[in-house]
Amino acid sequence: MARMNFMLKVEDAKMTQIKKALEKENIKVVSIYEVYKEKPASVVPGDPAGAGRTGPAENAG
Repeated sequence: MARMNFMLKVEDAKMTQIKKALEKENIKVVSIYEVYKEKPASVVPGDPAGAGRTGPAENAG
């Protein structure tokens, strides 16, 4: 069977929890890598959904 790659973005979960949840559904996990960890987004008044926040590439400097 071919291996497939997925990228997840989760809140309040650890890699072991993700692996256990997938394996519980009979999904074989070959590996899990932490690629990037974001700091919690601050919500600006008048922007409750955080739509005005910028991504990591835009914050690089």
